[in-house]
Amino acid sequence: MLPASLTTEHADGLPSAQRYPAILTIALGLVMAVIDGAIINVALPTIAKDLNASPALSIWIINGYQLAITISLLPLASLGEIVGYRRVYLAGLALFTSASAICALSHTLLLLTIARILQGFGAAGLLSVNTALVRFIYPRAQLGRGLGLNVMVVATSSAVGPTVAAGIMSIATWPYLFAVNVPLGLLILMLGARSLPHTKPAAHKFDWPSAVLSAITFGLGIAAIDSAGHGAALPVCLAEFFVAAVACVLLVYRQTHTVSPLLPVDLLRIPVVALSVGTSITSFCSQMLALTAIPFYFANRFGYSAVEIGLMVTPWPIAIAIAAPVAGLLVERYSAGLLCGVGLVLLATGLSALAMISEHPALLDVVWRMLLCGAGFGMFQTPNNRTMIAATPRERSGGASGMQGIARALGMTTGATLAALCLDRDPTSGTQLALFTGAGFALLGATLSVLRISPAGRRAAGSTSEGQRLRGD
Repeated sequence: MLPASLTTEHADGLPSAQRYPAILTIALGLVMAVIDGAIINVALPTIAKDLNASPALSIWIINGYQLAITISLLPLASLGEIVGYRRVYLAGLALFTSASAICALSHTLLLLTIARILQGFGAAGLLSVNTALVRFIYPRAQLGRGLGLNVMVVATSSAVGPTVAAGIMSIATWPYLFAVNVPLGLLILMLGARSLPHTKPAAHKFDWPSAVLSAITFGLGIAAIDSAGHGAALPVCLAEFFVAAVACVLLVYRQTHTVSPLLPVDLLRIPVVALSVGTSITSFCSQMLALTAIPFYFANRFGYSAVEIGLMVTPWPIAIAIAAPVAGLLVERYSAGLLCGVGLVLLATGLSALAMISEHPALLDVVWRMLLCGAGFGMFQTPNNRTMIAATPRERSGGASGMQGIARALGMTTGATLAALCLDRDPTSGTQLALFTGAGFALLGATLSVLRISPAGRRAAGSTSEGQRLRGD
C-alpha cells in the first residue's frame, strides 16, 4: 500500500520528508545523464582504437546518443502528461541503466552504438520531464531555487565530466565508464520509486503521428544543420532541410487542430513563453559558438596545450554553478526579464573581451573573462527556465519541459554549425569572428528577454507582479 503522500498530486509541493529524497533523485539523475554525455569525448580515441573503428565512424558513439535525445524529448514530455511524469522518469532511468550495462559489455562498434542510442532514449526520459517534476516537488514560492539547483547540477556535471573520465581511465579500461552507471542507476531507481510525486494524468491519448513527425522534423533538421556546418554535399543538405521542412509544416498544421498538442504551439501563443523560448535558443547558440571556438582560439593564436586549454575553460562552468542558484533566489524577488537581460549582457561583454584579448595574456586576463561569461550565462538560465515553466498551466508542464530541451538542442546545434563555418573561413581570425558572433546572439537574447518586462509582457504572464503569478501558478 503506497503512502497517501504518493497517491495524490500536491497543491503546493511535497512534504519536506518526501521532498528532499525527490530532489536528490532528480539531481543524481541529471548528474548521470550529463556526465555520461561529457565523459565519452575523452575516451573516444581509446574506444575507437580498441574496437578497430575509424574516427569518422566512432563519432556515432556520440551522435547516436545526442540524436536519440533530440528526437524523443517532445514525445516523452507529452507522454509524461498522459501517464504521469514519474513513470516516464523511472522508465527512462531503468532504460538508461540497462543500456549502460550493455555499453560496458559491448565488443563491437555496432553494438556499442546501438547501446548508446538506447542510452540516449533513456536520458531523454530523464531530461524531458525533470523540470515538470521540479514544479510538483517544490512549493511554488521556491520554484526558482529548485530550477537553480538543476542548472547548478548540470553545470557542475559538465565541468567535472572530463576529470571523472580521466580518473576512471587512469585506473581501469573504458567499459568502466559505463559500468559505474549501473549501481548508481539502481540507487536512483529505489529513491525515485519511494519519493517522486504522482501527478494527475491527462485525459487525451498519445498522438503517434505527431510523435513521428516531430522526430523527423527535429532529427533531420538538426542533422541538416550539422551537415551544413561540416561541409557535406549541397544536395544532401538541401534534401535533409526539405524533408524536415515538410514534416515541420505537417506537424504544425496537425498541432493547431488538437486540444493538447505534442509540439506545444498552444504554449507558444503565450507571448512570455515564446519570448522565453527565443531567449533560450539565442543564448545557447551564443554559448556553443564560444565553447566550440575557444579551444581553437587558444591553441591557434596563443599556442596553449590541450591541458592548459582545459584548465582555462574550467572557470566558465564553475561560474555557472555559482551564479545559477543565486539567480534562482533573486528571481523570487526581481523580474526574470531583467535578470536574464543583465546576465546576457554580461555574457556578451565577456565574449567581446575574449575576442579582443592581448597577444600575450596573463592567466588572470583569461580567467576573469571566462568567469564573466559563465556568471552571465548562469544568471540567465535559471530565471528563464522558471519563467517558461511558471507561465504555463500545471497540466501542460510536460510540454513546457520538453520545449526547454528542444530550445537548448536547437541553440547548441546552430551555435556549433556557425562556429564550424567561422573556423572554415580561417583557423585564427575565424575564432575571433565566432566569439563576436556569439556576443551578438547574446545581445539578441538580452533584447528578447527585456521585452518580457514591458507592460504587454507582464499582462501575457497573467498578472501584474511576479509574486501574484507564483501564488496563482
